[in-house]
Amino acid sequence: MVIILFLLQCFYFMMPAYFANMAPVIVKDIFNKLAIPIDFGKKINGKEIFGKNKTFRGFIFAVVFGVIIAFLQFLLYRFDYFKMLSFIDYSNWLVLGILFGFGAIFGDLVKSFFKRRLNISPGQRFVPWDQLDFVVGALVFVSFILEISWGKVVAILLISFLGHIAVNHSAYSLGIRKEKW
Repeated sequence: MVIILFLLQCFYFMMPAYFANMAPVIVKDIFNKLAIPIDFGKKINGKEIFGKNKTFRGFIFAVVFGVIIAFLQFLLYRFDYFKMLSFIDYSNWLVLGILFGFGAIFGDLVKSFFKRRLNISPGQRFVPWDQLDFVVGALVFVSFILEISWGKVVAILLISFLGHIAVNHSAYSLGIRKEKW
């Protein structure tokens, strides 16, 4: 029971990053004026820097989603059940949300940069980085204000890796995503 609670706490802690990572997919058909590639279509040695799928829309909404989820966690923290699920008290929800959202999308951009250098096209598998890029980015940025134990980091990476595969395969089966990864 203690292990299950610990895993749930890890999952709950990472929710702002998980939603930040999903944000670009969720908002892909709205706010089209913001669908401008972050790299503006520029190239390095003939290769896209990040690719046309990495847009300002996705970046902005990743941060917005991270903030919204951290704010909801702040509101829920007053209830005993959510206190039990929390590693932190969420009183600094705005900074946490920004760091989770920015970190998640930054991790995704770093992965995309390396995929382009390695001639791996968007949507093509890049295991385990497709599953963990946003998690590593979020953890790095949140670590500026929080100390996260190695045990939590390992559990978060494991939960995120397996959860990411399950969510993306489900989204693919439902027609929400074009790729399973």
